[in-house]
Amino acid sequence: MAVDDAELPIGRRVAYWRGRRKMSQQVFADRLGKSKSWVDKIERGARRLDKFSVLHDMAAVLQLSVDMLIGQPATTSAVQADAVELDDLRLALTHYAPAAYLGDRRQPAGLLSDLTKSVSHAWLTYQHGRYDILTRALPGLLRDAHAADAYYSGDSGERAASLLGQVYQITSSALRKLGAYDLARLSAERSITIAVRQGDALLAGTGTTRFANALLAEGQVRSALEANVATAHRLAPDGTTWADADRVSVYGSLLLQGAMAAAHLGDSTSVRELLGEAKSAADTLGSDQNRYWTSFGPTNVELHRAAAAVELGDGSRARAIHASLTWRQLGALMPERRAQHLLDQARAHILSGDMAGAGEALIEADRLAPSDIRNRPAAQDVMVTILRRTPGSPPTLVAELADRMGARV
Repeated sequence: MAVDDAELPIGRRVAYWRGRRKMSQQVFADRLGKSKSWVDKIERGARRLDKFSVLHDMAAVLQLSVDMLIGQPATTSAVQADAVELDDLRLALTHYAPAAYLGDRRQPAGLLSDLTKSVSHAWLTYQHGRYDILTRALPGLLRDAHAADAYYSGDSGERAASLLGQVYQITSSALRKLGAYDLARLSAERSITIAVRQGDALLAGTGTTRFANALLAEGQVRSALEANVATAHRLAPDGTTWADADRVSVYGSLLLQGAMAAAHLGDSTSVRELLGEAKSAADTLGSDQNRYWTSFGPTNVELHRAAAAVELGDGSRARAIHASLTWRQLGALMPERRAQHLLDQARAHILSGDMAGAGEALIEADRLAPSDIRNRPAAQDVMVTILRRTPGSPPTLVAELADRMGARV
């Protein structure tokens, strides 16, 4: 929606939320006890909508508050993962009855090539930080991937299994960002199970990073460290496999996540060692790449070095690392990675007592990946800290972002 928030007609809002709830005009009309023609006129602005009782009924059907329907800017809502859609994803995960276990091998609705494209699109959607779009797409993608895994065999079966494992990893990463840590861990576990079943060591490796990240988010820091490091050692390239860029990327990613877990423990020695090993791996690649969807490379190592410094309480060092990076280096990374780095920089500014710098970093992150920043509990925490520690009223842009995020002191 490119229309200015203040000028967005109520009919457009109704049409937006009806579409987001995947209702046709006829279904929406039936649930309201109205005609399809009536709904069409409302959405086109040909009929006024001025009765609160009707607005209340519409909001109820759309599973929204009336304020959300008529008050909150629809362009803001568009970048936020909606609670109803998140519940749909939870249901898709908890309703775990793969067709293969029931002997159901019906042909999937689409081709395997179509599923491959859909999974790639989901990865890119995640790496662009569009969790609002992702939470809507993942329930159906999980069902399609399960159906393909149950139906195909041979080489196609291996491909279908890999795609299902990847969908679980995307789901795990998205749920962790949204604060659903238990389901993030469950999704990662299922991905690892599939990878082990197929003998795909690299898929199991990337699944381990998601599993360990969920453990870390749940406070199981030592377990997260051990999972990453143990798996990294099993995948460590030898004299003949350093040329395997996929393997090096997965190995390096495990080291980076291990370093972050060590930083949470305050173990600066392990952080230094793990980041050193990761840098050696990244140097063999020579550039930042996105193999196995890891975004691994020299710049990503530096971003993790800065993030680890923040966890160790050294905001000045984290800021110095950021200052040493060029826009070309940062621009080579996906928006989600850059937004995470800027969020870390906001925390670094807070450690240094610079609330203005923290606010600027958070605003920049929001411009880059608004859905990422406005959906994440970690970003909410940073914004609340900025508001509490800013003397007097916060700058206008910070106050506006806080309002969009729903952050309150």
